[in-house]
Amino acid sequence: MLSNQVPPNSYTFPPVLKSAATYPPHLGTALHAQALKRGVLSDPFIQTTLVVTYARNNRVDHAWKVFEEIPYFCVVACNAMLNAFCTNGDIEGALSLFQRMPNRDVVSWTTVVNGFAVNGSYEAAIRLFGMMMAHKNVVDCLVKPNEATFVSVLSSCANLDSRAALDCGKQVHGYIVMNEVNLGVFVGTSLINLYGKMGCLNYAANVFDRMASREVCTWNAMISSLASNCKEKESLDMFEKMKVEGLQPNSITLVAVLTACARGNFVQEGLDLFRSMSHDFKVVPIMEHYGCVIDLLGRAGHLQEAADMIRNIPFQPDASVLGAFLGACKIHGAIELGEEIGRKMLKLQTQHCGQYVLLSSMNAEKERWDRAANLRKYIIEAGIHKIPAYITIELPDSQRLIDDGPIQ
Repeated sequence: MLSNQVPPNSYTFPPVLKSAATYPPHLGTALHAQALKRGVLSDPFIQTTLVVTYARNNRVDHAWKVFEEIPYFCVVACNAMLNAFCTNGDIEGALSLFQRMPNRDVVSWTTVVNGFAVNGSYEAAIRLFGMMMAHKNVVDCLVKPNEATFVSVLSSCANLDSRAALDCGKQVHGYIVMNEVNLGVFVGTSLINLYGKMGCLNYAANVFDRMASREVCTWNAMISSLASNCKEKESLDMFEKMKVEGLQPNSITLVAVLTACARGNFVQEGLDLFRSMSHDFKVVPIMEHYGCVIDLLGRAGHLQEAADMIRNIPFQPDASVLGAFLGACKIHGAIELGEEIGRKMLKLQTQHCGQYVLLSSMNAEKERWDRAANLRKYIIEAGIHKIPAYITIELPDSQRLIDDGPIQ
């Protein structure tokens, strides 16, 4: 367009800037300069798109400078800046802007709720959702949550292992039912994931059965829920039903099924699935798949096979894989194999006390007191601190997470 001497205008830059968001950052800066040179930088659509472009390139400072030049608090521009803060981990900046906004729509609330959730502040996400449900906007009507809002708050509930979080999730589910909200794929999958993590398999199955449309992620959530609640055979049956429905299992599906095989001691089924992954499902095994198979072999006492697999993994095994094998060695008394793998673990997690303590205990059980004592001594000399144990106690007042209290 430029080479043909056609001057771009305010309609040209927004789509070009959106495309530039997936390219190196300097391209967005060059287009920013072009908009300034062409005299169209004051256009609000261009300014808002620049905020989005800089945010996607992790340049929040540039996005903020552009945002500050917008002459009035446009809710669309504010939402773009909120998203810029949240996606780049600056939840304090997002909350500060959110509190100064004269008007907030459902996107504003959902963006910050999701920002808290993504950054691990699950209780704050739930409390903000509660404030949203009680908030009235300038035309004196409640802001109604959308599908993205439900997914964010339900995911936050699923990540809090407490009765209060489960009660909150049930309240959200009740709202969905009472207001006849369409139980779409993402909301339904989030509910299944929540109920599965909380051990409420009947609720999870009920949601699954009521869903008019199910995607691979929905089946994954149900298979994983069964596998994690001692229903390993039912999990494998669900996997077979999924294939009958014509859906293609993905990497997450296979992790869930291999987990079910490990916990249910379905050794041959798990090994057959692992060996056929690439051919049957076009899924190349990653660390999580190897970890499941090593856990499968370790639980069944096939420690030599598990050790051979660890030695032949095409990449450096991580601490979770080695930890699963080390735990199996302790259970089955395989001290020599345990020490071999333990040495690898100590190189990966030099400051993690648990591996040293486990190796020390294994040696003590075999009455190798000198080795056990040396490991304990090394913990002290290296300044490695044991992680203190703790318990949580729910008080009656903590049963209510959705309230209008301050956001922490």
